[in-house]
Amino acid sequence: MPGGLRFVTHLPGRHQYVDRDSARVVTERLIADSLINQLYARSREDSSLLFKAVTSLRMSAVLGFLNFDLPLPGRQRGIRSRIRAMGIDVDECLAEPESLNTPRKLFERQIRYWQCRPMPTAVDRIVSPADARMIAGSFDRHSSLFLKEKFFSFPELLGEDKPQWLRTFDGGDFAIFRLTPDKYHYNHLPVSGQVADIYEISGRCHSCNPGAVVSQVTPYSKNRRVVTIIDTDVPGGTGVGLVAMIEIVAMMIGDIVQCYSTRGYDDPLDIGTGMFLERGCPKSLYRPGSSVDVLIFQPHRVVFSEDILANMRRQDVTSRFTRHFRSPLVETDVRVRSEVGKKRNRALP
Repeated sequence: MPGGLRFVTHLPGRHQYVDRDSARVVTERLIADSLINQLYARSREDSSLLFKAVTSLRMSAVLGFLNFDLPLPGRQRGIRSRIRAMGIDVDECLAEPESLNTPRKLFERQIRYWQCRPMPTAVDRIVSPADARMIAGSFDRHSSLFLKEKFFSFPELLGEDKPQWLRTFDGGDFAIFRLTPDKYHYNHLPVSGQVADIYEISGRCHSCNPGAVVSQVTPYSKNRRVVTIIDTDVPGGTGVGLVAMIEIVAMMIGDIVQCYSTRGYDDPLDIGTGMFLERGCPKSLYRPGSSVDVLIFQPHRVVFSEDILANMRRQDVTSRFTRHFRSPLVETDVRVRSEVGKKRNRALP
């Protein structure tokens, strides 16, 4: 994206994305949008005790309890109303609708992903780690996907005390997957490979509302997150080099639970160095709210899906990211385990 972009502190107005399945332009219903935009206004950001309190881990957990753990009002009527409002397809769920009687149970629902989230069979395909809204970018200044550091600071995101990974991914490509509160909140493996490293970085709980993201400097690299480095150049791997999968908490997210399963959700395992992980399997669960996944790839190892790149350039879609960057930057709503990229046939020098 071109440089010299003016900083914008407040972006009122709607935010739209492209639904991948139908190609429709959809206006996102942003929860507590006015309140979040006021909270993140520049005049409050620097000094407000309220801002610091709301984005703290402790307050985020309290807000999460109040929003997600209290029983739904009106019992059955409240359950049905919440399911309709969230647009949840109950036919996908493993549990009966009547048992989803708190917002948390709705957000942490399990689905028949092996039936309703098909995955490409080609081993060199990269799949979405979540039901989410996706954009792609590059750290390479010569790439058409180059984005100035706004969503995150590259060294800060991976951890400045991890120089080996900073060198590995310098100049590489990345994809951002923004989960909204209505989404299925299990993360799945985007690639197959062996865990080279896994570590947690402490931080706050900033909102991933698009207005908040462009008002706060590099918010994703300031939030608490789990980084998993996966070596895909191993037998049975996807063959796209080293991949960093970064799971980032956001406002009202209480935890990231590692729960890798190779068959449904059975016998979940914590993830450790040396484990081989299979693409498409559940990896972790956000508890609950909105959150973000970031994938980082080594330079010249992957090609993103053309429809996603074409959607990013659309000028007929109202996006707060476009308004901030002064250049088209539109999200595509993608399904977990759907193809979002593939191995580059020939590595560039």
